Amino acid sequence: MPNHIALLRGINLGGRNKVAMADLRAVVAGLGHGDVRTYIQSGNVLFTAVASADDTAAMAEEMTAAIAAKLGVVAPVVIVTRSELATVIAANPFPGQADPKKVHAVILSQLPTPALMERVDAAQAQASSKGAADEVRAVGRTLYLHTPGGYGTSVLAQAILRIVSSPKAGATGTARNWLTITKLLELCDD
Repeated sequence: MPNHIALLRGINLGGRNKVAMADLRAVVAGLGHGDVRTYIQSGNVLFTAVASADDTAAMAEEMTAAIAAKLGVVAPVVIVTRSELATVIAANPFPGQADPKKVHAVILSQLPTPALMERVDAAQAQASSKGAADEVRAVGRTLYLHTPGGYGTSVLAQAILRIVSSPKAGATGTARNWLTITKLLELCDD
């Protein structure tokens, strides 16, 4: 049963950073991990980590480098354990939202720094000043994004993704909608 999930940022989007899931599975398996599976084409890899691997940040760096070397794609990787993913789901500050496509978890590579949170808070304030109902809340190393008007048109969502993609952020991050987040945990438990 998979006990870790790797989340790749920015692959297979708009014809850029094309990665075949079979190739991605081969890279992850080549690092010694077992039970390697992928879910949809956006870079979600479930796997059982090698017994000696307990540092998810080091695993993510190793996987990012292997993907770049073997597939020629630079795609930052964020890794969470099955337990961490369950905690992300339990801590959802927007449990009343019926449409899972209107809640996203932006999972960061590490706890957000005060500087990163200042930028997130400024983006929230700017979106609110323009009348947007979108909200962002930080819990641990997850930014929960609620976009009642839709993620694709959300100015706040775009700002948050720019922030976590910036080298100045001090952490990288990648977003998944709530349907994907809950499905990943379900797949770990299958």
